[in-house]
Amino acid sequence: MTSWFPAIVYLLCFATSSACALLLTRSYRRSGMRLLLWSALCFALLAANNLFVIVDLLLIHDIDFGLVRLMLSLAAVAVLLFGFIWDMEEA
Repeated sequence: MTSWFPAIVYLLCFATSSACALLLTRSYRRSGMRLLLWSALCFALLAANNLFVIVDLLLIHDIDFGLVRLMLSLAAVAVLLFGFIWDMEEA
């Protein structure tokens, strides 16, 4: 049972961030608020990061995807920060 626990947690993290990205995208299409778009992009990148965590730690042990994961999480935070700054300048 202990060996399945990390896999379940990684899959739940991926599912949660994907669901957040989907729901934020749906809300953006309805309301048109750009902050929802930036948040959806951030969560989509975080979902991709979680997917690479699954690939790196569970599926492919020969290749280290650590740098890819760091770049995806940096891109997610950068997109959200850019969206915050962009929306503050136009307000």
